[in-house]
Amino acid sequence: MTLTGPNVNTTFSERFIAETVSVLNEIDPDQIEAVARGLAMVREGGGRLFVLEAGGSAGDASPVVDDFRKICNFETYSFTDNISELTARDGMLVFSLGGGDLDTGVSFNLIRAIDQCRKIGASVFGIVGRDGGYTNQTSDACVVVPPVFVERITAHTEGLFAMIWHLLVSHPILQARGTHWEQVAAMKAVADGDRLARLTS
Repeated sequence: MTLTGPNVNTTFSERFIAETVSVLNEIDPDQIEAVARGLAMVREGGGRLFVLEAGGSAGDASPVVDDFRKICNFETYSFTDNISELTARDGMLVFSLGGGDLDTGVSFNLIRAIDQCRKIGASVFGIVGRDGGYTNQTSDACVVVPPVFVERITAHTEGLFAMIWHLLVSHPILQARGTHWEQVAAMKAVADGDRLARLTS
């Protein structure tokens, strides 16, 4: 479903949520699966994962790094860390609204990082918006969030970055350990079961 304009009978929040569902329905799940498989290969090959984010999405780098390290057992860094070297076993995961553009020079630092990875044979993966730009053109696998609602491309794309990264760290081929609250719930269920067994024995 694509919304064509505001409905006087709905609130902005209702419209935004409906738009988000529409954008999600346009994302290609095969792109996400390809990124997950590629990341798994990097980890299984003993490589490290470097997270590169540009512009407004750069604030996500720390929690992305934390999730991949804690949940998926990657040796993970952001590009704001002091990186001594990249190797061919390593992988880079790019988050960028436009993906970099050679003609306009937008996100040129991102383009140079991709080129360096390509030069040494490291893997490049992306989660990007619009047409994905340079990241989509040059990566091993890339998820493109389609620009379904032109007036809110940034809000929907950067919002869905978080959903996609959480999907990836929860993916069975990547998740190496349970997340905190799920582990707490599982332990509580076991404890409740033990209590019930004692009461009924």
